[in-house]
Amino acid sequence: MQLANGVCIVTGSATGIGAACAIELAGKGCRTVINYTKSEAEARETARACEKAGAETLLVQANVAEDTDCRRMADAALAKWGRIDALVNNAGTTKVQWNHADLNALAAEDFQHVYAVNVIGAFQMVRACEPAMRKQGAGAIVNVSSIAGVMGTGSSVAYAASKGALNTMTLSLARVLGPQIRVNAVCPGFVETRWLRGAFSDRYEAARARAAGNAPLQKTSTPEDVARAIVWLLEGADLVTGEFIIVDGGTHLGGAPAKAR
Repeated sequence: MQLANGVCIVTGSATGIGAACAIELAGKGCRTVINYTKSEAEARETARACEKAGAETLLVQANVAEDTDCRRMADAALAKWGRIDALVNNAGTTKVQWNHADLNALAAEDFQHVYAVNVIGAFQMVRACEPAMRKQGAGAIVNVSSIAGVMGTGSSVAYAASKGALNTMTLSLARVLGPQIRVNAVCPGFVETRWLRGAFSDRYEAARARAAGNAPLQKTSTPEDVARAIVWLLEGADLVTGEFIIVDGGTHLGGAPAKAR
């Protein structure tokens, strides 16, 4: 896929991985829909960074849990540029419940809200963009999942389950959307984002150091690290579909790394 002069929708792109992805795409000349729900000021800042890199942007406030918003976002991209080449399903949410053993910490409503954004929202965005990609004869989709969906870890059982569902949906969609459209996922581990700083509060540095210490590469990821993996799946992986790329420094391998001899 040629990203120069292409069009990509990045959901949840005001901050974090989504913002880094939008800026990375802009550097390659890709026009980008920047989506946000509440963080308008941050979304505008991301748009300015993209435009400074030389690419057009379109800001769309939309909640991916609402199908009408998903269709409106796709329609806005088509109205402005006449095409949709790529979709990055980055919008996500969670109910923070670090102690997975406390089964009473989650209610059915928590699962329903998390699934509405992380799973149903991603599906609705794919459905909204699929006709344009089919018409063009090509398209690429990357779902931003999590190592939580592979290992059953993360901020809550509801979050881990939703990311596991997103991984499974990636496989299902990769089968049915070919040959024109590829569907893959990235599964980050500990990512150095503003949200994670807030979630851990004064325990953030200790948590980051612990995550890095348990990784063979002795590093945690930045949003830019994950963005580069996403963009590679979009533009440099023409024969890759139905795959999960784990971006966690090797943390999923388990245990502390062996010391060099």
